[in-house]
Amino acid sequence: MPQSIAYLREYRASKDAAMQAVADSTGWTATALRMAPLSWRDWPETPARVAEAMATAKKQPRGGFGRWAKALLLRLQYNGARRYFLRHPGRVAVAWNGMTGTRRAFLAGARDAGAVKLHVELAPLPGRITLDPAGVNFDNSVPRSPAFFRDWLAARPALDRAAWRALGTGMTARPSRRADVGQGSGALPGSPFLFCPLQVPDDSQVLLYSGWCGGLDGFLAALAQGAKALPEGWHIRLKEHPSAKVSLKERLAPLLSGDRVVLDNDTDSFAQVAASRGVITLNSSMGLQAFFFDKPVVTLGQAFFSIPGLVNHAPDQAGFDALMARAGELGFDAGLRDAFMTYLVEDYYPVFRHGEAGAEYDRAAFGAHVARVAHAVGRPVPGAPVRKGV
Repeated sequence: MPQSIAYLREYRASKDAAMQAVADSTGWTATALRMAPLSWRDWPETPARVAEAMATAKKQPRGGFGRWAKALLLRLQYNGARRYFLRHPGRVAVAWNGMTGTRRAFLAGARDAGAVKLHVELAPLPGRITLDPAGVNFDNSVPRSPAFFRDWLAARPALDRAAWRALGTGMTARPSRRADVGQGSGALPGSPFLFCPLQVPDDSQVLLYSGWCGGLDGFLAALAQGAKALPEGWHIRLKEHPSAKVSLKERLAPLLSGDRVVLDNDTDSFAQVAASRGVITLNSSMGLQAFFFDKPVVTLGQAFFSIPGLVNHAPDQAGFDALMARAGELGFDAGLRDAFMTYLVEDYYPVFRHGEAGAEYDRAAFGAHVARVAHAVGRPVPGAPVRKGV
């Protein structure tokens, strides 16, 4: 049975506080690793794990030497993590996000050593956090069956099925890091439009879960094609992500040449959601947050909330064009959304906030989540026996 956690130190107070809360909620000890453990000695699985971590790295190296150096680092990190957790079999491996690059190599090494792993990340709902052994975003453990959520809520008649809406009152648009992307109060048009909040190009959501679009450029191409199918007088309204470091205006120029796609980087993001007739996204958290505004949502990529009845999913370009052609008829199942959001608020996302006074979290809920993880049984990779001197 695990009795402690080991995590890669993040050097950001809020993230490290979340890691410490995981340990404190169970009375375990926490070991903060200042850097990923390293080892030169390979395992049979090392090449495959390095390839996976390299493919998901947010910062892709340029040139042959850069790729060689990055692959070498990830190789040392995977090998090192695996040996570390073989030496410390009672520790749970914890990482922030854990889906890309170094953090992916760290958790992969832990998993292959037989350790239990835990992914931690801020939730797309205000004041909540993700604690999931399976992963985050599309790889999380949230069920995908509409029936699960209906049955879950039906078994809890005392729960207020509308209480989840209270979280929406605390949502504010993300502050911008760029002077050319704001959160102002500009006037919005009276003509109908679908709002499309663009995502950070190198975000793991875009890199890993773009589905048939294949990435940001494919998504933009799909938007350009789909906009042609909109009813007369409709348009798609874009906004760049306020945290994106590089402007997309050059890549957006072909879309903006007509009157079917408009770029509005000035108006508050949630004001645009509220004024829209629906939201289009690959898999942005704003698609989920649009539920608070009772807006139809169209997804093109892989999203954990892309469930029939919650959203309208476009499985390919033809499907997206068809959805755009009937933009005024898009809808959703309000009862299913109540069940889904109640499950997220009451069960899946525990409370976590961090401010000047430190961390505020639901200790019992944290402990329950970690207890579920602790009962998972880690199994070393078949055919990879523990070597002496690991």
